[in-house]
Amino acid sequence: MNICKLFFAIALGLFALTKPAALGQAETKPNLIFILADDLGYGDLGCFGQKKIKTPHLDRLAKGGMKLTQFYSGSTVCAPSRCVLMTGLHTGHAYIRGNGRNNLRPSDFTVAELFKQSGYATGCFGKWGLGNEGTDGLPTKQGFDTFYGYLHQGHAHNFYPTFLINNERRVKLRNVPANELPSGAGWAKERIDYSHDLIVENALHWLDMNHKKPFFLYLPFTIPHANNEGTRGTGDGQDVPDYGIYAEKKWANPNKGQAAMITRMDADIGRLMTRLKHYKLTENTLVVFSSDNGHHREGGNDPDFFDANGPLRGMKRDLYEGGIRVPTIAHWPGHIKPDSASDHPAYFGDLMATAAELLGVTAPGKLDSISILPTLLGQTDKQLKREFLYWEFLERRGAQAVVLGETGRWKALRKQSATAPIEIYDLDNDLGETKDIAADHPELVARAEELFKEQHVPNPLWNAPFKPRKR
Repeated sequence: MNICKLFFAIALGLFALTKPAALGQAETKPNLIFILADDLGYGDLGCFGQKKIKTPHLDRLAKGGMKLTQFYSGSTVCAPSRCVLMTGLHTGHAYIRGNGRNNLRPSDFTVAELFKQSGYATGCFGKWGLGNEGTDGLPTKQGFDTFYGYLHQGHAHNFYPTFLINNERRVKLRNVPANELPSGAGWAKERIDYSHDLIVENALHWLDMNHKKPFFLYLPFTIPHANNEGTRGTGDGQDVPDYGIYAEKKWANPNKGQAAMITRMDADIGRLMTRLKHYKLTENTLVVFSSDNGHHREGGNDPDFFDANGPLRGMKRDLYEGGIRVPTIAHWPGHIKPDSASDHPAYFGDLMATAAELLGVTAPGKLDSISILPTLLGQTDKQLKREFLYWEFLERRGAQAVVLGETGRWKALRKQSATAPIEIYDLDNDLGETKDIAADHPELVARAEELFKEQHVPNPLWNAPFKPRKR
């Protein structure tokens, strides 16, 4: 074990001996299931305003729990967003900040490790994106007992690949490729094994095997991401076995596929909740659902047809709200008030501190993370506030954004580079970011400029000096 992680494990164990159990639960530790959709827009769920795509199980989850209406992803693209989620560091401090082939290091501490050191079973099923084969970034080297799915992001585009990863080895599938790279990216000519279905079945089996112990189950689904490579080969990147209830719609096939993927995911979440009920775990399991970033315009689907970003501006790869504000639901009967909503500004990085409070332990080091457990439990008077939330997207030549104020009213962003003008929006009165009011608020422009300089710590992956963070 890495020496930093070993010292932290010892300290955590000593702390746990003296600190009361979270929420006064001395005997039963609460479970956590975190479900992550891939490229799901803010307006893609019925409970967030969607009219054409059916999501009855997620709508029911929201009805029985809380909608987080100002909850943000870690980034506007996949890998850095997941890095923020797992490490509690925003994109100015996290190690992985772009959609490359970079891997977490032994010194990076993840939420999974926090749970594992608290005696939890830990499983990850779906798309990892933070470590490739043969590296220290593998899920099984970053706190997960079990992993099944995709490591490489390009591989994850292919819903009918010739292999998936089970822990640290490849397992062969029956699909026959039409075109496939060594990484697994490509598309199939004979489509037999649908990866999403296999991921769900393996996750449910893992739950069957681990339901008698406390567990952390991370489900980073690949749906509804498009098969970008398949689009180039077939013209339709919405890979799904069938169109289901949309088969007879007079829609373009990519739109049918997009809707079918979302509804298929919804049905599988329904199966998961049924399994929890069967094991009488519903009231002892916090279930959180979210998306890794905003909606896409890939694979031939038309997000305007579905109004995928609802009232927001922008989409995946934008730092406007449509690229980073994501539909989020928290469900925990007996703890979270049913049919409730919160507009408390929070983001992926808050998972680490929230998990630590849930466990009754302390989170490691200096993080960009605040527990939102008080918000979930309706204890708003106990909720810590923050001055800002921060993002950067270096693939857009230095795009940066902050949401300012304890209520998240003000948004400042710069589309690219340090010389681009800073835009200011009043999210309370202009959620669609239609009117740049920077000229009226020079003080907000100045504060944003300060934060943009202060929060960006140079990173070796971008050929600049890097100072390791103390743990």
